[in-house]
Amino acid sequence: MGSWEVGTPGVLRLPSERLVRGRGLSRPLPDGPLPEYGVYLLGHEPPGTAWDARWVRWPDFRLPADPATLPGVLAEALRRAAGERVEFACAGGRGRTGTALACLAVLDGVPAAEAVGWVRAHYDRRAVETPWQRRFVERFGAA
Repeated sequence: MGSWEVGTPGVLRLPSERLVRGRGLSRPLPDGPLPEYGVYLLGHEPPGTAWDARWVRWPDFRLPADPATLPGVLAEALRRAAGERVEFACAGGRGRTGTALACLAVLDGVPAAEAVGWVRAHYDRRAVETPWQRRFVERFGAA
């Protein structure tokens, strides 16, 4: 079991000091250690991986098909990030991945009203691409 290296592209340090990686599946797998757990946010089932993975059906530029499952998936990823390399990925690594990372940050203590800005400052300045994704994050904290 391990962790990501701080400063590696796509690696986000949460307030709890846990590290997670966000990435776009449309790009090659980055060099370095492989994930130990992945959360894949796609409208179609992702290809198999050599590590544990969870698929969240989430069409591009939209919201999760079953939003009620997301809190449990994120809680599991947060728990596993305490000692494992956890990654989140969608096709481009910004919209769905950024939205999931912002919700993960809410679970880790970032106020929901600040989570989109926090993820944009610490992960990718273009994360969370649509107004409805932004609202989803804000409401996630109220759920």
